[in-house]
Amino acid sequence: MEMIQISLNSIHTTRSLLKIRIMDSLTESKIPVLNIEGLKPGTESWIKACHKVRNTLEEYGCFMVVSDELSQDFMKEVYANMKALFDVPLETKMKNTSAKPFHGYVGATDTRPLYESMGIQQPTSLDEVSSFANLMWPSGNDQFSKTIHSYANLMVKLENQVRKMVFESYGLEKYYESFNESVTYVLKPNKYRPPKSNEGNVAARMHTDKSLFSILSQNEMNGLEVQIKDDEWMAVEFPPSSFILMATDVFMAWSNGRIKAVRHRVVMNGQEDRYSIGLFSYKKGIVEIPEELVDEDNPPRFKPFDNYKLLEFYAKDQPYYDERIIELFCGN
Repeated sequence: MEMIQISLNSIHTTRSLLKIRIMDSLTESKIPVLNIEGLKPGTESWIKACHKVRNTLEEYGCFMVVSDELSQDFMKEVYANMKALFDVPLETKMKNTSAKPFHGYVGATDTRPLYESMGIQQPTSLDEVSSFANLMWPSGNDQFSKTIHSYANLMVKLENQVRKMVFESYGLEKYYESFNESVTYVLKPNKYRPPKSNEGNVAARMHTDKSLFSILSQNEMNGLEVQIKDDEWMAVEFPPSSFILMATDVFMAWSNGRIKAVRHRVVMNGQEDRYSIGLFSYKKGIVEIPEELVDEDNPPRFKPFDNYKLLEFYAKDQPYYDERIIELFCGN
């Protein structure tokens, strides 16, 4: 394990040091673990951490975060509310609709029998989360709304910070505010049931996400696998109060191929239901490579494109096996 200690000039007086931990292995998963909480922009520790985050995303495309803000009791509450959500009748879940692909209810199919998911758009708005809850429960569900809204805000705060750190590491901080104004979010609770004796155990086939970032947490049941290097599948072990942040096709394209989009899948090896919750960020309008990331050695790999048009293109056939979908859509 490599350990870097960085002095902090922070309002958090109880922490005189922030440790950024980069672990060569997390049990068997070999996924880096970064602690980036409590950093103050502009400090030496922030600048060093920005480069570490960027380098990690370029090499691995993902990292784990163990958060002091996500207590085990809070996460138990999150997943108790998710179980209650998926226990509502199917006809009620199907009321969760959206014109955007994968932003509403996605039910089990013949080719994907183990999986179903919901979509909560604009989850940082308590009104929007409450509207979703009122759709699922006619009398509303204040506990669900407050818990899920709190979780979403913590994840959005993290996503904003990571994106800001990457922009600054590339020297592109002047673009951050305008870019940030065009980012929108969907929170997706997911349920995976164990396979029957005549079913395979791959609940979600290999794919890369079509958002900017994906942030995933899960209950006690493992199942997420990622490909880091050499096409080797590695199971992701989640320590308590942890989540994984993954870069995706859109941010990979924005970086002109520098950031790695992570191939991942879900495999059900247990005999209990698995619940996970994902925050996905999308960019409204056109995504284009900053001119600072283009030169003679790095010509533009992707034409400017619309994030949601890419999602629609992907949804037509859902070729999970083909991570080149963005190349087909807007590659040069």
